Formats: sequence, structure tokens, C-alpha cells
Amino acid sequence: MSVEHIPVMLREVIEMLSPKQDGVYIDATVGLGGHAEGILRHAERCALIGIDRDEEALETARKRLSGYGSVYLVRDSFSNMKTVVGSLGFDRVDGILIDAGVSTLHLKAEGRGFSFLRDEPLDMRMDQRQTLTAQEVVNRYPEPKLAAVIYEYGEERFSRKIAKAIVHARAKKQIRSCKELAGIIEKAVGGRGRIHPATRTFQAIRIEVNRELEELSAAVESGAGLLKTGGRFCALSYHSLEDRIIKNAFKKLAKDGLFNIITKKPLGPGPEEKRSNPSSRSAKLRVGEKI
Repeated sequence: MSVEHIPVMLREVIEMLSPKQDGVYIDATVGLGGHAEGILRHAERCALIGIDRDEEALETARKRLSGYGSVYLVRDSFSNMKTVVGSLGFDRVDGILIDAGVSTLHLKAEGRGFSFLRDEPLDMRMDQRQTLTAQEVVNRYPEPKLAAVIYEYGEERFSRKIAKAIVHARAKKQIRSCKELAGIIEKAVGGRGRIHPATRTFQAIRIEVNRELEELSAAVESGAGLLKTGGRFCALSYHSLEDRIIKNAFKKLAKDGLFNIITKKPLGPGPEEKRSNPSSRSAKLRVGEKI
């Protein structure tokens, strides 16, 4: 694995999570292990539970974190973190980090089918054990359902036009590659603007394939019940759909008297990080504390 990984807002995450020696922390989307390593560097004697549904990512994290002591890496969905924590013999934890959305691995590693810039098979599965793929969504979903996915999960105003173009193209032959799909979308909506015209549609299909929003909502609910009093919940998001779920979940927990919301407004990356790591530009960090 030669994918470079720069953890987003690492300084802010560590500051807000405030890991302590002998604490127990969950990195619920451990990915390639950047945030997890930051936590362990800050508190070497803490226990770190890393969860990810991508075996390739876990293997990289395993190598990266091999020099640290109490590290538990588990292949599972972060919505199942309560079960994972219990299976490892823990009851409550001192902090949780969720880094939502697509990882560096998915966008840059070859053969995963996440990027419209690559000529590779449509896949987009974070967990390759699951059966639903992007190719199935693109080639099998009825036009109204496809348009709804693109509109709701991509916030794409040309969703109906794109769905119509996809259905028209697939009637002639199956759409099998990312590059092929991107070309169909680009032709349907015209030339490129500030972002590639396929960006929102690819986001929508990826979210649908991986059930990302349902997973995120369940993960916040599950995680909140695991925190000790004073435990921190840090959640990073990268687009408005994710941020809205986190914001509303934290508000509900606060209304129910279970949470203090530490960040009244989400934190963002500083100017230097935006320059050095452009993928961080849209990041928002929200933090809650268990009462």
C-alpha cells in the first residue's frame, strides 16, 4: 500500500478528544490509521479500538500501529461499535472519533471504482463482502429511484437529466467503468465548471452502495451510549448531509440531557492545512461531551 494518508484536523481532534493514559478510545473509522496514531502518540498507555469495514485499510493500519501496545483492530461497521466494544471485554469508553465519508484509500487506490478519474470497474464498496455494487445501482435501479438517489445523496440539481441519460446509455449496453459513467454524465449536463460534473453523482452512488447516512446515524446513537461521564465524541464530516446528521443527533442528545455540545459551531481546518491538504477544505468537526 503506497497511498499517502494525511489525517484531517489532527491537532484539533487530539485537542478536543484529549486522550489520557489508561483511557479507552474508539477510532470508529480507523482507515489508514493516521488519527489512531495521533491518539496513541498523545497517550501511549491508552487502549485504542479501531473499527473499519475495509480489510485493505485495516491491514495498513495494523502495520502503522504495530509499535504500540493496547491496539484492537476489528473489521466491522461503525454502527456496530457497541457490539465490538463488548466483544473485547470493555464496558464504557473515554472517547470516540468518527471520521465520516470516503477515505484516501478509496479515492487513490487502484481497482476500487470510487473515482470518476479512473478507467476501472464500477464498484465503490467499502466492505467487499457485501453484494451491492455501484455497477448494480447504475444498471439496475429504475430511473425514478436512480434520480432520487442522485438528488437526495448528491444534492444534484440535474438529477433527472443524469438519470435519464444513464438509463438511455445502459439500454444499449451495460455501463461497467467509472470513466464511462463520468462521460455519460458530462455529456448530459454540459462542460466542466468549478467541479467535475460527475462529482455529486459519484458521491450519491457511493453513499447508496455503502448506506453511509444510515450507518452514520446509527453510529452516533450507538457511540453516545458507550461514553463514560465526561467522555468526548468527536465527529468529522465532509458534506452537508453528514454534518446535518451529526448536528441533529448531538442536539437531540443535548435536549435529552445526555450531552454538552462543546462546539456551538463546527470547527474547520486552518489556512495552512487547507493549503497543504486540499482534501481537508470541506471538513467540519463537531464535539459533544457526555454528562
